[in-house]
Amino acid sequence: MIGSFVITAVQKWIAGDKHDKVAHLTFRDLLTAFAAAVEANDGEGLASLFTEDGTYEDGFFGAHTGRPAIAMMLQRFHDTGRAYMWEFLDPLSDGSIGYARFRFSYASLLPEAAGRPVFFEGMSCFRFRDGLIAHYGEAFDRGIALVQLDFSAERIKHILARAATAQNRNPETKRHFHRFSAG
Repeated sequence: MIGSFVITAVQKWIAGDKHDKVAHLTFRDLLTAFAAAVEANDGEGLASLFTEDGTYEDGFFGAHTGRPAIAMMLQRFHDTGRAYMWEFLDPLSDGSIGYARFRFSYASLLPEAAGRPVFFEGMSCFRFRDGLIAHYGEAFDRGIALVQLDFSAERIKHILARAATAQNRNPETKRHFHRFSAG
């Protein structure tokens, strides 16, 4: 979470009807609510920060669109890890887009890595519509997280190759790759 202070707007959000109060949160308060929902496995709370058709694009679990899918994805987080901590740093937003660095940690519940602590840093990007998150995406080094789980080199290679394929399939990358194929 951001700092160690208590934010009144977030306290009200946690205690009450989240859907009515989300659009009134500042970006900093939204980040605090976002982290609190993830840490507490509050799928409904996390999903309420998003538009009905909002997308959470997770670096491990992929894109999840719609509030029910986002809530289910958060449950998957907690099925595979525990003791989550998410800190957002240096938040910056103009109301339509927001960025914040993050520090993220948890202890694995995967059978082959049970209890192993994992820590990584990254960057979050939030795109807003009507005061709610329309799209959340993140950039971080998956390899740093995976090596802390003591995954084999082959398994890490497979996971990273799949991530590279997904990234390179994005229409926005065509301009970068097209220049190499033009003869």
